[in-house]
This record gives sequence, C-alpha cells and structure tokens, in this order.
Amino acid sequence: MKRIFHVVALATVLTLGGQAVLAQDFAKGLAAAQQGDFATALNEWRPLAEQGYAPAQFNLAQMYRKGQGVPQDYAEAVKWYRLAAEQGDADAQNSLALRYDNGEGVPQDYAEAVKWYRLAAEQGYADAQYNLGIMYDKGQGVPQDYAEAVKWYRLAAEQGYAYAQYNLGIMYANGEGVIQDNLYAHMWFNIAASLGDEDAAESREILAKQMMTPADISEAQKLARECVAKNYKGC
Repeated sequence: MKRIFHVVALATVLTLGGQAVLAQDFAKGLAAAQQGDFATALNEWRPLAEQGYAPAQFNLAQMYRKGQGVPQDYAEAVKWYRLAAEQGDADAQNSLALRYDNGEGVPQDYAEAVKWYRLAAEQGYADAQYNLGIMYDKGQGVPQDYAEAVKWYRLAAEQGYAYAQYNLGIMYANGEGVIQDNLYAHMWFNIAASLGDEDAAESREILAKQMMTPADISEAQKLARECVAKNYKGC
C-alpha cells in the first residue's frame, strides 16, 4: 500500500523562492525514476537530500531499500528515512517505523516502531494508523489494548483503507474493543471486499452463512450502502 516515490505538489513549493530550484531538480529526478532511469534520479536527488530536502531524502531511502540505481543497503535506507522523518515527513516516519517493526537495517524494536507510527498516524497518514492499530491489537511495543486498536483501525478505515476496514470487521465479529455485532462485522467485511480485499470477501461469506439470517444480511448490506454514501465516516 506504499507509494514508491514522493510526488511533491510543485505548485506549492514553486512559490517559496529558493525552493523553486529544488522543486525543479526534484521533478527531473521524479520523471527519470518513473521512466526507470534510476541513475539520473540518483544524480538529481542525492544533492537535494544532502541539502536537507525531505522529499528527496525519502526517495533516496526508497532507492537504497529497493536497490534501484544503487546496491541495496537497508542501513543506508534507514539513514535517509530518519533524516526525512525527523523533519516531520509522514511517509518517512511510517517507513522508518516499518524498518524497526521488521528489523530491517536496524535491530527490531517494537517500541521505536510505535513511536514513529504514532507520529505519522497523528498526521492522518492512513498506513501508519493501520499499522499502529496492529501494534495495539497484538500488544507489540505497547500494552495490548483492543479499544485503542479499534480507534486507529477506524481512523484508517474512514479514509477508505481496505485492510483497516477488514480488521475493524474482525474486531466487531470477535467483540474485541467494541461490542460484538455481526451486522457491523459484515458491513466492514463487505466494504473492504468491494475495495478488493479477498480475505474480507471470504470472511463476509463465512459470517453470513454461519451466523446470520437473511434479514440480518439485508440489514448489514443496507448499513454498507449507507456507510459508502457517507464516505466511510460515522459508520
């Protein structure tokens, strides 16, 4: 669910005087990367990253993580993610958290992962909200807290994040962090399935077959329609 490269809103940065040159050079690197010319992208982005330009730092980290234009180097990726993350870049904060979560380029440290997930999640970054929900769900880096997991899953679900919608359905099905409710479990499974989540589609069918009456299913489908009409807010 991650974007491969940062795309900067050039119309904004071009109004910031000295930032115009940075934006232009960044755009050259982005165009090259999108064409698979990572050597040119590297030549454009590295000087910008060294000047402290967070979008270039993030993209340089991505190149090191994926081994695009440079030998794959997780530790070097972490270095550049951290520099961008420390400037408040939510993409970089979430990516740095993932490195700590998975022990990639740094020793695995769930508490440090939670720290960076939270910083990105509090900026409204859906990936990080979902990931922070998982940490609370599993009790990794924080005490297990289903209600807190539901909170973060819901915030991501309201942004149309299918994985979070699916997990929210599971919480309703199991009565974890919320009152057990098959109707809302089916609703969230149904919505996530409509966005392409195959696990959610399977869970919807199992729940409907084993735990719900035709009237229940009809009501849950109505809830799903209403939720989609509200752009997943207040469901």
